[in-house]
Amino acid sequence: MTISQKQQGHLIMLVVMTIFGLNIPINKYLYTSGLLTPMAMTLLRMGFASIAFWLISLMMPKEKVEKKDMLILLIGGLCGMLINQSLFAYGLGQTSSVDASIITTSGPLFAMILAAIILKEPITAKKAGGVLVGGAGAIFLVYSSTQVSTTGQGSALAGDIAVLSAQLFYSFYLVITRPLSTKYSPITMMKWMFLFSALIDLPIGYKYVMDAPLFYQPDIMPYLLLSFTLVGATFITYLLIPLAQRRIRPTTISMYNNMQPLIASAVAIYMGMDRFTIEKLIAAILIFGGVYLVTVSKSRADLEEEVVPVKK
Repeated sequence: MTISQKQQGHLIMLVVMTIFGLNIPINKYLYTSGLLTPMAMTLLRMGFASIAFWLISLMMPKEKVEKKDMLILLIGGLCGMLINQSLFAYGLGQTSSVDASIITTSGPLFAMILAAIILKEPITAKKAGGVLVGGAGAIFLVYSSTQVSTTGQGSALAGDIAVLSAQLFYSFYLVITRPLSTKYSPITMMKWMFLFSALIDLPIGYKYVMDAPLFYQPDIMPYLLLSFTLVGATFITYLLIPLAQRRIRPTTISMYNNMQPLIASAVAIYMGMDRFTIEKLIAAILIFGGVYLVTVSKSRADLEEEVVPVKK
């Protein structure tokens, strides 16, 4: 049985979002236990991925990156790696795992808007409706978070806004780097983007890593959880994302953020780290409804294919 390019893209993103979904409660545990701070986690991810991708690139055919593309890789690295992960790590440290995982479903909405601005994708009635419905869900979740205190973690509202902002930067990254995904190998793209991110983050996060309690305790389990984040949720996922970008649209890729609430919530609730309230359920329904409308709407290519020449 032959799998089409689109089907391959869908399978790739299914794997990616499953890993991301599992990573949410894992990171939440490391933050709430005080073993790592969000700033330390961000630098560890940037540094590990940078070293890993550069080591692998030494065994791969060399690819020369054009100067104009290097600027896109720099911006993509800052938006898709450093800023996105910093905001998400901070937000996860402030809000709950369930809130964070639900807010990540706003990604397709941001991707649709940015694709319309940058890639000239049309905004149809279904897309506009999806933005309104999904946006209402995200706003409702952020508002309801002010009514629910987190367990000594600070401001749930600030955390929700940080996670929401992380999705905006990640969507921008998907849109601007999509043309490069067909031009360069994933290894080449990632080694440069993570290198830029690691170098910029090094002066900021160095002290947080050196002072992290994780490295001054003997328990092996926290190290295993950190390894999952570094290898699985950073190296493997960011290696796979460019492969998916070659096969499916940015909005479709963002659609797979829907997987995260299902996986992360189930794990977090099972571990007793969170609870699912009626407010979260209502917000999830609104966001899922908005995402559905966006993803079933027609793309620019679909509309162009429907244009039938008028016979004279």
